[in-house]
Amino acid sequence: MIFRYDFGAPLDTGAVIRHIPAEKGVPGFFDVSREGEKIRFSIALSRDDMIFGLGQNVRGINKRGHLYRSWNSDEFHHEETTKSLYGSHNFLVFRRTEGNFGVFFDDPGAVEFDLGYTSADRAVITSENGNLSLYIIPGDSLKEIVRSFRRLIGRSYIPPKWAFGYIQSRWGYASEEELRHIVHEHRSRHIPLDGLCVDIDYMEQYKDFTWNSSTFSDPVSLNRDMKEEHVRLIPIIDAGVKEEPGYEIYEEGLERGYFCKKADGSNFIGAVWPGRSLFPDFLREDVRRWFGRKYHALLDTGLEGFWNDMNEPALFYSEEGLEEAYRQMDMTKGENIGIDAFFGLRDIFGGIANSPEDYRRFWHDFHGKKVRHDKVHNLYGCYMTRAAAEGMEEYDSDKRFLLFARSSCIGAHRYGGIWQGDNTSWWSHLLMNLKMMPSLNMCGFLFTGADIGGFSNNTTEDLLLRWLQLGVFTPLMRNHSAQGTREQEIYRFGLQEDMKNILTVRYGLLPYLYSEFMKAALGDECMFRPLAFDYPEDDLACRIEDQVMLGDQCMIAPVYEQNARGRYVYLPEDMLMVRFRSAEDYDLLPVKKGHHWVDLQLNEMPLFIRRGCFIPLSRGAEWVDAVDFSSFTLIGWLDDEASYSLYDDDGCTKGWSLEAGIRRIEVSKNGDGFCARGKELALDPGGLLG
Repeated sequence: MIFRYDFGAPLDTGAVIRHIPAEKGVPGFFDVSREGEKIRFSIALSRDDMIFGLGQNVRGINKRGHLYRSWNSDEFHHEETTKSLYGSHNFLVFRRTEGNFGVFFDDPGAVEFDLGYTSADRAVITSENGNLSLYIIPGDSLKEIVRSFRRLIGRSYIPPKWAFGYIQSRWGYASEEELRHIVHEHRSRHIPLDGLCVDIDYMEQYKDFTWNSSTFSDPVSLNRDMKEEHVRLIPIIDAGVKEEPGYEIYEEGLERGYFCKKADGSNFIGAVWPGRSLFPDFLREDVRRWFGRKYHALLDTGLEGFWNDMNEPALFYSEEGLEEAYRQMDMTKGENIGIDAFFGLRDIFGGIANSPEDYRRFWHDFHGKKVRHDKVHNLYGCYMTRAAAEGMEEYDSDKRFLLFARSSCIGAHRYGGIWQGDNTSWWSHLLMNLKMMPSLNMCGFLFTGADIGGFSNNTTEDLLLRWLQLGVFTPLMRNHSAQGTREQEIYRFGLQEDMKNILTVRYGLLPYLYSEFMKAALGDECMFRPLAFDYPEDDLACRIEDQVMLGDQCMIAPVYEQNARGRYVYLPEDMLMVRFRSAEDYDLLPVKKGHHWVDLQLNEMPLFIRRGCFIPLSRGAEWVDAVDFSSFTLIGWLDDEASYSLYDDDGCTKGWSLEAGIRRIEVSKNGDGFCARGKELALDPGGLLG
């Protein structure tokens, strides 16, 4: 049962797909109060209560104890104290001694979550707009609550199978010769590769839907040659449209009135990569249709995937903000600059990017109503993703295309995946990558992952290798770095053989990973879960922040500390540890429930399989299309009969069916050994398959 309560005048954000009639009064779960436009929801917390959710955010899996703000933000340099990141996902699950429940704040504006920050014994959630729909989802189990919510918001985006391969990316790939060289280096060294992302460098003067003809002279031939190497090219598309007479996208949008307007009806002009830019009003259906069709010309060149960026929307400055900054600078000329004035002077230009004042300067036409941008700010990135997805659907309704974006809110999960934003080459961001996975899954984002190795700053060999060991399991496995940082393609490192071997594990596990992803997507489940979801009676397991469940059979516990040669692991039940060095070089070690120190050399990564379960491991390949999804080694620790439901499909069309795609693999005892589908399997005295 789901209960909905409306406050003020809620907008139809498109987040939910099921109509839930609104209840009268206020929810008994919260104390509700108003202060001007703001509305607050407050609830007491006992010492043992935990709070999960909030999707893309800093800190732990348990969000209790910090202050968060849903406000999609271009936070290039985010740390533990950061309140807002690129996405806003207003879903929480309360694990309480008085009864579990989930809550979704369907509010497109700013929402503050004080989850025991001001007062440790109270959570206070504040809608700054005061116009929202609140959904309450009671449930006995945390899994049940999340499943109910996921069914409320609709099926998660499903990418093509090739998108589960390894993707190489960098801001700075500036010519087709460079791209060809990168592919050659991977193929000649037998380093697996399926995708190659290009950043803004491929465009002509950073203009959307253009190619720089001097460096990318023949996109059709380039894409054809890439596909012959079993590599897909994946270009970036930004939200801002360059102001330039003669530029087709600008001229059309201007003529048809498709750009966001200021209150006086003139076009809002901000700046991003191309300089002065205008911003399509993606909240309008006709604008989405227009912009989505612009992808068609790129698809005609043979492209099959895109990543959307700068769609918070990010603003370097606005005309008004820049003019005000110059005015303030002029006022300081000839002045005696003391400490206070100095810091103010420093902040004049530092504060004009993504200014709150700028987000109040332009408006949208949303469902026939004029709405100021800051009231619906968190929808912008979602509706850009929707425009792209609908454009590709129109281009070929049966084909799966790759699409992932930076900015999002709940609802965007139906149209594309996301990457976890512009992170940094820090060990703490490796751990944050792990912690975000279950939180994002709860909010419907299954196709996700972080920039492996870190986007900004200079990575180190051990950090990249350890990050690859986590990235083996994340659906989006992309190595991405910023211009001006250390180049971090695998073949540039002394440890490249170890890195390549780790990639073979990814491709060896693809039948399992793809199966678990598809079952989670089609069944409205989480592929990654906090241990609390599977071991609710084990309080220690519920408190663990650096181990997460993967599918129904496995637990992952990556190494995330510099110079570590192992880590402590808590097993809530007996498990089989697989210590991988490659897809063909691994050890199997049965480990009993409890606390353990696990030795893991730099080239080793662990995977824990629950006792009584097994998983398939293929021989792998150098690209996804070459992986054999029908022949495996089975790995597990069995005492008796067991089975696994393996899902597979053609990976490129939308004719998916959970029932039709399942193949049941059964393992049964046969004398002193086990057999699976008639094939005898080796079995040691402990019941190990492998």
